[in-house]
Amino acid sequence: MGLPDQYLADGERIVLSFHPHWKRLVLPVLALIVVLAAAVAAFIFIPGDYEYAGYARGAVAVVAFVALVLWTIIPYLRWATTSYTLTSHRFAISTGVLNKSEDDIPLAKVSSVSSDQRLMERILGCGTLRVESASEKGDIDYEDIPQIQRVRHELFRLVEDAADGNIDGD
Repeated sequence: MGLPDQYLADGERIVLSFHPHWKRLVLPVLALIVVLAAAVAAFIFIPGDYEYAGYARGAVAVVAFVALVLWTIIPYLRWATTSYTLTSHRFAISTGVLNKSEDDIPLAKVSSVSSDQRLMERILGCGTLRVESASEKGDIDYEDIPQIQRVRHELFRLVEDAADGNIDGD
C-alpha cells in the first residue's frame, strides 16, 4: 500500500500510509448479504417441477452476479485501490481500479490543514481532511480519512517542518 520505495525522492520517507476508513465497506457488505439471501430464497422458492425452473434459476444467478459486481466487488476494489501516503515531502493520493489517478501535493505548497467530523465520524474516528494548497486546485477535501486527528496532526507537523526548511522532519 502507498508509494513504492523507487518513487520516493532522496531523503524522503513514508510517515503514514492508509486506505479510506472501513465505513466505506459497510454498504457493500450489507449488499452482499441481501443479494445472497435474495438469491438463495429465489432458488428455494422456484418450484422444481416448474417447466422453466432451470431458466429461472439461471436468470436469478445472472442478476445476483451482476448485483454483486456492481454493489459489492466494485466498491471494494475502489476502496482497496485508493491509498493515501503522507511522506516527509508530500501528500500522495492514488485512486483507480482500471485507470490509475495519482495526485501529489508538495508539503511546501500546503497553506492550511483542517478537518471536519460529524457525530458518527467522531465515534468511528474518521472524518474529512481539508487541505488548502497554493496550487491551481486550491482547497481539496478528502473524505473518510481514518484516524483523522492523527493524520491532521502529522500533516500539520510536516507542513510546519517544510515551512521551517526542515523537510526531513528531523
